[in-house]
Amino acid sequence: MKEKYIDGLMGFVIGDAMGVPVEFKPRSELLNNPVTKMIGNGTYDVPEGTWSDDTSMLIATIDSINEKCDFDIRDIADKFLLWKNHADYTPYKEVFDIGNTTRKALEDYDENREEDPQKFGLTDINSNGNGSLMRIIPLAFYAVEKKLKDFEILELVKQLSSITHAHEISIMGCYIYVRLVMFLLNGKDKYSAYSMTKCVDYTMFSEETQEVYSRLIKDDISKLVVNDINSTGYIVDTLEACIWVMLKSESFTEAIIGAVNLGDDTDTIGALTGALAGLIYGYDAIPENWIEKIARKDYLLDIFEEFSENKYK
Repeated sequence: MKEKYIDGLMGFVIGDAMGVPVEFKPRSELLNNPVTKMIGNGTYDVPEGTWSDDTSMLIATIDSINEKCDFDIRDIADKFLLWKNHADYTPYKEVFDIGNTTRKALEDYDENREEDPQKFGLTDINSNGNGSLMRIIPLAFYAVEKKLKDFEILELVKQLSSITHAHEISIMGCYIYVRLVMFLLNGKDKYSAYSMTKCVDYTMFSEETQEVYSRLIKDDISKLVVNDINSTGYIVDTLEACIWVMLKSESFTEAIIGAVNLGDDTDTIGALTGALAGLIYGYDAIPENWIEKIARKDYLLDIFEEFSENKYK
């Protein structure tokens, strides 16, 4: 199991860094000039191997778990503020990408630090970006190690998402992804993991919210063609895109290139797909020249290694 931590988490970072330079570029433009290697400059004019808020919030979450040996929602929220306000957990002490929902929730919590941070997660229908989905994967590792029951997993997903994204659509999207990752961690192949994810009980969510995810959990997302797949920052689109790419690709490299060249929210879709691909194909399947270009690579590996050996087990 220990190696799975590095497989999935470094896969996440690679996908993030591959997507950063072309974030917000339309699919049509990338079809004519696809990303096939680690590049720099682009959208944020940053060096190759630069990771974004996706990885920053991921490692802030992991750093809290490493310190507390448990999920401490207040401490996680406090570490998000260290990132937002002081550029901790960043490649170059600069925060260059933060979602509006995440910014608003953290600003409100920052002004009311004595309150429960979950109170400040946004609950309106328009606040269902992928900002909590992109940092949820550590919970899947924790849930497998602790052998948590379904209701325990859901409660932690709700707490962790609600620091910023408290609408039911966001919570359900995070829950779907966590369950999929858990099946992969337990050794299931990607097709079995997806089938088992579709069979999970989602009746604790409203019928309306379940219907939003019907293409994923009621139908077979792999039967769709690329033009049916949206790659926006809306959590439903993001989740559909990364699971679709996972099912349609046959190697780590193919998965990353396929995800990033969908366009739009390329860093988050790349990261979430990269985590799945890392778990499926393993660390050794990641091109070495991609790994070597990652900013603060040793720092990341140290944090991931500590997480894999955490005393919460």
